[in-house]
Amino acid sequence: MANIVPSVCCVVLAAAVVVFAKRQQGARIQYERMGSDVTMLCGSLGGDASATWKVNGTDVKARQVQEGPRLTLLEVNLSSNGLYSCFQNPDGERRDQIILRVGIPPKEPSVACRSNTYPKGFYCSWHLQDPTYIPTDFDVHVKHNQKSLETQKDAVHKNRCHVKFPELFSSFKYRVNVTAVNALGKASYAITFDDFSIVKPDPPEKVIASPIPDNVRRLEVKWKSPSTWPDVENFPLKYFLRYRPLIRDQWQHVELSDSTHHTITDAFAGKEYIIQLAAKDTEIGTWSEWSVAVHATPWMEEPEKVISTTEAEAIVETTPSPAPPSPKCRLGIAVGGCSALLRSTPLLLVSVLLSLMW
Repeated sequence: MANIVPSVCCVVLAAAVVVFAKRQQGARIQYERMGSDVTMLCGSLGGDASATWKVNGTDVKARQVQEGPRLTLLEVNLSSNGLYSCFQNPDGERRDQIILRVGIPPKEPSVACRSNTYPKGFYCSWHLQDPTYIPTDFDVHVKHNQKSLETQKDAVHKNRCHVKFPELFSSFKYRVNVTAVNALGKASYAITFDDFSIVKPDPPEKVIASPIPDNVRRLEVKWKSPSTWPDVENFPLKYFLRYRPLIRDQWQHVELSDSTHHTITDAFAGKEYIIQLAAKDTEIGTWSEWSVAVHATPWMEEPEKVISTTEAEAIVETTPSPAPPSPKCRLGIAVGGCSALLRSTPLLLVSVLLSLMW
């Protein structure tokens, strides 16, 4: 019984989608600018004909002016979107259907290019600063030395394309032009750059930080070069390591050349550290973003044994008390180093020596 209600809901929803799709069959789409007055015509009806309009199956309640078969909506906005149907009076025959979509023309897109696979190629991405609310396409054109280069769409990111470098160390600049186009207008933006200026690797991968046994201030950090960097041997990377204890906000930094490991030697014993790395081509480009942060705690020192009060009392009770000094020693009579002899000679032997001396 528990699964019957969700199943019924799914069936009703599916039926509603099918009905809505059938209602839209044969409907034409009309795109209009937000804030404008929009006029819709009821098919081929003449100017003297009378018609009734509905939106999504209900009466039209928006501000409007109707003249015969014409319906004019005043200052449309996003709430004006919908499926408008008109019916000829008085027989009520449906004569037309219009899908109204309200939006705005695109503004200049924001465009950026980057090479994280140098020297294979680069990619460019783009986006609109403001939404258009209606379908908007993008035309991308890339040129180098007056020649158009082939672009390949990204399989995951819809607003990204990939371009192969036609040659390395070229003195000619690249020009990328992106045009946003929709039913209400279009806008373009272009950037120009040298190949070396867009080189930016991805962050290092598989970062591991571990304590070193019996070394209370050391942490061993290891990592891998970014897998997207295709030729680390001929185009080596250098790395920038930063680390700090969680109890502080100030980072410490170390720059490393052509190495994928480093030992931190000045960590605080027993304090948890946060560690990150960035990568950069040794000759050109800029630093990558920071890697995913890892945490590690250095080896902690063995605490000194603290003697409790009870243990201290037991030690005092089991320690034999020194023998009292002889009367001669108390009187200050020098008997061949009496004091030293009393400290190191058993009580019985001291008594024998004293009797002989008298």
